[in-house]
Amino acid sequence: MTPSPPAPPFVLPPDPADRQTADGWRQWRLHRHDFVPAPRLTRSEFTELSRREQALYELHREATHSNFPLQETPMSRAVAELMRARLRRGALKQNPTTRRGLIINGGGCQGKTETACEVAAAFEDSWLALHHQLHPGAIPGTRDLHLPVAYVQTPVTAKPKSTCKAVLDFYGVDHKRMDLPALIRAVRRHVHAHGTRVILLDDITRLKLHRLDDQDVFDLIKGFMDMSATLILIGVDVPASGLLRDAVRDPRTGDWVLPAPPAGTPASEGAETQHQRRFTQVHLGPFGYTSAAEVTAFTEHLMGVEDHLRLFDAAPGMLTCGDMPAYLHERTGGVVGLLECLIEDGAEAAIDSGEEQLTVELLDQIAISVEGLPNRDAAAGEIPLLPPRHPAPTVRPPVRNTVLDDRTSAVTLPG
Repeated sequence: MTPSPPAPPFVLPPDPADRQTADGWRQWRLHRHDFVPAPRLTRSEFTELSRREQALYELHREATHSNFPLQETPMSRAVAELMRARLRRGALKQNPTTRRGLIINGGGCQGKTETACEVAAAFEDSWLALHHQLHPGAIPGTRDLHLPVAYVQTPVTAKPKSTCKAVLDFYGVDHKRMDLPALIRAVRRHVHAHGTRVILLDDITRLKLHRLDDQDVFDLIKGFMDMSATLILIGVDVPASGLLRDAVRDPRTGDWVLPAPPAGTPASEGAETQHQRRFTQVHLGPFGYTSAAEVTAFTEHLMGVEDHLRLFDAAPGMLTCGDMPAYLHERTGGVVGLLECLIEDGAEAAIDSGEEQLTVELLDQIAISVEGLPNRDAAAGEIPLLPPRHPAPTVRPPVRNTVLDDRTSAVTLPG
C-alpha cells in the first residue's frame, strides 16, 4: 500500500507589517520573501491526506491565492531600473547639493507602491551590507540607528504639517506643538542622524492644495529635496496636481525643474543651497493589448499568475490559451491590481463550487470590487475606473498570441 504523502508544512502568515514605522519597515524588508506557497497536489493526493491534513492544505492554498508574488512587468522594469540608478547616484554623492528626485506616476492599482518599496528594500539590503549594518556617518562612540530608507504614506486629506508628522512618526519622534518650520527642521535632523538616503513619499497627491496652503506645500517639497536624501514621490498625476507649482520641463532631459529659492530664504524652509531642484518622471501604466509584443507581455504575466494557482483541475494554459487573455484584459483594462482581485475572487469561487478551474463562464459571474481596497483614497484618484462590462462578446484585437511559439526556428537574415 502506497503511504500517504506527508502533511504539507504550513504556518499562518504573520500580521502585515506597518511599513510606516522604522520597526515595521525593517520587519517587512527582512521577511518580504518568506511566504512559501502551498505544494502542488493532485486531487487523488489530496484525498489520501487525513482530514486534519486536508483542512491545513485548504488553508494553505487559500493563503497562497491571497499572496500573489510581485511580478516584474515591462512597465515596472523600466521604473525599477531608473529608480535603482537614481538611488545609487544619490547615495554615493558626497557634496551637499540637492539630489535629483523621482516621480513615479500612474493610475490606481498599477503596482507603483510595491515596485518602489521592493527597489528601496533591495537598495537598503545592499547599503547595510556595504557598511556592515552600521551608520557610516555616526559620531564615534555612539550607536545611532541606521535607517537608509524612510517610507511614508501621506495621510488622507493631508496638509504639510501632518505630512511632516507622518515622517517623524516613522522615526518614532514626539512632534507635539511644533509649527511647520520646526517640523521641517526636525525631519532634517532625524534624516541626517539616521543616515537616511531615500525618502519615499507615497500617495503624495493626497496633499490638498488650498490657497492658504499652496506655498507651504511647495516649500515642503523643496525642503524635503534638501535633506541629502533622494526623494521619491509616488502618486496619481503628480504634475497636474499642482504640487510642483512653477516647475518647468527641461527640454534636454525631460526633468521637471523647480526654481531655486530666493536669496535669503530661511534654512528652516529647506533652502540649504541655491541649486535648482529636479525631478525625473516615470510612468507606470497598465498592460496594452494592441500589438503582438503587448499581447505577449500580458500573456507571459498571466503565465506567472497561473503558476501561483493551486486548483485541482487547472489545465496548462488555463489563463493563457484561447480567448482567456483577451477576456482578462477586457475585464481589467490591463491593470495588474484589478487582475489580481479578479483572479483571487475567481479562485475562491472555483474552490467553493468544486469546479477547481477558472473559466470565462465562472469569471463572468464575478464583479470586480474596488470599493473595499484598503488605504485607498478615491478623491486622490487611487481607485481605478473599472472597464465597462459588455453583455455580448466584443471583437478581439487582430493580433496573434506568440508567447508559446517555437523560438528555435530559422531566423530570416537582413538582406
